[in-house]
Amino acid sequence: MQTWRNLLKKSISTVTDLPLELRPNQERINKVIKQYPMRINSYYLGLIREKNDPLWKQAVPDIREIQDQVCMPDPLGEEDLSPVPNLIHKYPDRVLFLVTSQCAMYCRFCTRKRKVGTSEMAITKKTIRAGLDYIRQTPQVRDVLVSGGDPLLLDDEILDWILSSLRSIPTVEIIRIGSRAPCTLPMRVTTRLVKILKKFHPLYINTHFNHPDEITPEASLACTRLADAGIPLGCQTVLLRGVNDHPETMQELMRKLLMIRVKPYYLFQADLTLGTDHFRTPIETGLKIMKSLIGYTSGLGVPTYAVDAPGGGGKIPLTPNYVQKLGDQLMFTNYCDQTCIYKNAKK
Repeated sequence: MQTWRNLLKKSISTVTDLPLELRPNQERINKVIKQYPMRINSYYLGLIREKNDPLWKQAVPDIREIQDQVCMPDPLGEEDLSPVPNLIHKYPDRVLFLVTSQCAMYCRFCTRKRKVGTSEMAITKKTIRAGLDYIRQTPQVRDVLVSGGDPLLLDDEILDWILSSLRSIPTVEIIRIGSRAPCTLPMRVTTRLVKILKKFHPLYINTHFNHPDEITPEASLACTRLADAGIPLGCQTVLLRGVNDHPETMQELMRKLLMIRVKPYYLFQADLTLGTDHFRTPIETGLKIMKSLIGYTSGLGVPTYAVDAPGGGGKIPLTPNYVQKLGDQLMFTNYCDQTCIYKNAKK
């Protein structure tokens, strides 16, 4: 059995490495790769059924990435919210702590595609220590989201050091890890890694599945190991044109996530990230999908549909409009469009 490191070493990074039947126009795509690197490990490559399928679109570069004239490099204003390099302090009580620039696969829709996998994202022990010092000196920070890149791509010892350092800070109550490894390289979730992670409760992991075909026996095993270790798992799905922008696809994905003990957490409207405009859908598409979920599947399987406001404005929930009239009585439609009346409480 190949280890996760061997699978990662065999990752594809050039067009000519792709199987012929999955290969796009070489000359055009090489231009994209010069700006936005490609990495597809052999596990995820094996899940792609054919050219232009939903998984192919997430993994293989598209010439439209360098033709985008709508979006912006740093849509969430992260660079302006970084008191020290690789740490974003947007909300009062929590920070986003970037500890690696590497991922098991470079997703073509990535919010940080301007620098993930490139020299633009320089992370060293020195920068990590600077982040730890900032958190230690900022007592209002009680929640730290460890991200990158993908933190689970770090060596066990380095990850252990970072989490130990965070847990030693008295004001840090909650540690979260953002990782797509359970989806894109599930064999990274070894029993040794899980043994390390379970030392740092309360620890949460938000992972990232976008399509039902990504939920494989290997992914299920990875999530089972984490859940059995008492680590709550959430999923932050991104709404992507041509990948999951149909109600039936999203319904199936949400059901399958619950079966592997991953709680659907967010359904994100795609960010205005330069190079990703071809993935974006109208807001109406997301609202239609939410209406197809609410009332038609368990509430456990209904995520919060949200847009991350440009410029660092934070996450804004978006919900279908059920309210028809509000006064002494609330008049509303239910999930199947029946009109209902609820007597309001007096002010």
